[in-house]
Amino acid sequence: MPNLGRTTILAAVATAAALVMAACGSPEPGGGGGGSAGPRTLKLWHYEGATSAMGVAWADAIKKFEASHPGVTVKFEEKGFEQIQKTAGMVLGSDEAPDLMEYNKGNATAGLLSKQGLLADISGEVAKRGWDKLLSPSLQTTARYDDRGIMGSGKWFGVPNYGEYVMVYYNKDAFEKQGISVPATFDEFTAAMDKFVKAGITPISVGGAEYPAQQIMYQLALGKAQRAWVDSFQLYKGQVNFHGPELTYGATTFADWVKKGYIAKNSAGLKAEDMGVAFISGKYPIMISGSWWYGRMISDIKDFEWGTFLWPGNQMSAGSSGNLWVVPERSANKDLAYDFIDITMSKDVQNKLGNSGGIPVAADPAAITDPKNKELIENFNKLAAQDGLAFYPDWPAPGYYDVMVAGAQELINGTKAPDKVLDELAGPYQENAADLGN
Repeated sequence: MPNLGRTTILAAVATAAALVMAACGSPEPGGGGGGSAGPRTLKLWHYEGATSAMGVAWADAIKKFEASHPGVTVKFEEKGFEQIQKTAGMVLGSDEAPDLMEYNKGNATAGLLSKQGLLADISGEVAKRGWDKLLSPSLQTTARYDDRGIMGSGKWFGVPNYGEYVMVYYNKDAFEKQGISVPATFDEFTAAMDKFVKAGITPISVGGAEYPAQQIMYQLALGKAQRAWVDSFQLYKGQVNFHGPELTYGATTFADWVKKGYIAKNSAGLKAEDMGVAFISGKYPIMISGSWWYGRMISDIKDFEWGTFLWPGNQMSAGSSGNLWVVPERSANKDLAYDFIDITMSKDVQNKLGNSGGIPVAADPAAITDPKNKELIENFNKLAAQDGLAFYPDWPAPGYYDVMVAGAQELINGTKAPDKVLDELAGPYQENAADLGN
């Protein structure tokens, strides 16, 4: 050993001691918790109900996370979908930002925040932890955004851990009472609704004040659409004619459904929760909405038999990966956020999701035991296999959600003709396309 001199040796000892103390007191990035640095908190926001499949699975994930991270507490805050939708940009730019948050996917939401620098680029963590290996290319579409905030390519700004799609929920008892079989074609679907109307029953439970009504209009448009049209509308890969056959059919047929009595005229002011509660109570025999309601139906429907079927006659349906786990750029605990995401992608939590009425992306198929849940997952897989996931109508442009809601409400109220509503939908979309250089 060379002669370092007393001062040098003392300095070396002090430095070594400081390094040891730092190692003991600081958690390793992406590692297991707080060590001796004292308790830490992971601030988590999501908007899934406690009885929904995602709510059940993520509650289980919280328990697993805290058990594997001694000294770390998860501070969970349930937020409303609308609340996060409207305030995320402001909150994520402040010191109130959570460490991890569920957020809506698409250009108008996650894409906009990524472009604004409010979300952390998690591409490195995705590769390191192998999340990209668990997600098919179609499910990755909503997780990656380019510099313009357009989904489908570029960096990873979120991770979805479930799938979702829009389907038809139906009251089997009500159908049987009217002698109606599950419709296999679109004509059979409308004939079934005519039969309900003739019996004095409004067929469809609708929430016009939020997302459900616009999704019905989009489902109708998709009946006339091909993949190229969807890619043009959603990914700006071509020009969109708002008075072309797709959207014209969607808007005019939706307005006709109101006139025919398929949709109640007072539904313009109803929220998604009102829609769901009305169907669950047996007031309406049909509800057209997403798989995110499935777990709720399992837990809350007590008085009748129910089932689901894919929208008859369509090759495509509104649907995609589920919402994203996003890590705000201002998160103080990014390592903990990544660990939590990892737990939600584990087989145990994914199996719990599938057995609670959700659509897992990384479950063991043999572990899903309930026949209804198997059917739910099989229908999603069918859509995915036929390239049938067409995203959602409010995704293309920032602020488009409110534009779509207003348009659907005008069609329900009859305050504007379909062609005028389509003009209103075209304006902000075309402005955004111009800003993007399209």
